[in-house]
Amino acid sequence: NFKLMSLILEYLEKHPKEAKRLIGITAVQFQDLCSHAEILSQQKFEEVEIDKIRINRKGAGCKPKLSIKEQVLLTLVYLSQLHTFQYLGIEFEVSESTAHNIFHKWVKILGELLPASLLEQFKKKESDYELIKEILTQYELIVDSAEQHIERPSDYQEQKKFYSGKKKAHRRKNQFIVLPEGKDIVDIKVGDPGKSDINQFRERQKEFSQSQRFRGDKAYIGAERMSTPQKKPKVILIVCGLVRLRIGALVLSS
Repeated sequence: NFKLMSLILEYLEKHPKEAKRLIGITAVQFQDLCSHAEILSQQKFEEVEIDKIRINRKGAGCKPKLSIKEQVLLTLVYLSQLHTFQYLGIEFEVSESTAHNIFHKWVKILGELLPASLLEQFKKKESDYELIKEILTQYELIVDSAEQHIERPSDYQEQKKFYSGKKKAHRRKNQFIVLPEGKDIVDIKVGDPGKSDINQFRERQKEFSQSQRFRGDKAYIGAERMSTPQKKPKVILIVCGLVRLRIGALVLSS
């Protein structure tokens, strides 16, 4: 029912050792993630079908152009490589809007499978949330950010919001706060308009204890309880952008 396998998936299946470089996780983790994501996607589909008022017969309509594995792969490539949807559409031989829709469908499903950060995991229980914030004060957390190029919005006000004068382009800003040596993701903020690094950090800093210490590069000079080394700290991150990809937790629980 599907078109020929996309070149990028074919490459991964022929060269599984390259998976981590391309999508940030191993080939085995990718297979496990696809299996769990497909099950959750089917469950959601069946829930919708129960209350759906059907006009056309079941199974009618356009068939998806990409297999589920390719759709999950497209989502992971976007998160790890920071390509535009235009580029992904060309790579996977679908339209830009289709690439956009695929990503937003599957990133929600992956988000339900895997929590994004330590703070998000504990936020639902206030007592645990306060406890983890207190534990984190034992560490000097590393802060870093990355910008992601986007197509110029059609609305003028949106253009101004996302325009980066420094880069002469329209971009979203993503910020990561991690444990020393990148051992775990503490907090992620993705998709912000063109705020300065320090202003974006100050908004997220409110989520932490008032005694929490941080370390960041020169962009964060002036922030409270922030140390700035001469060299930019080396942060080991698997994902960039939304990522809700705590693969290890998923594999261990399966």
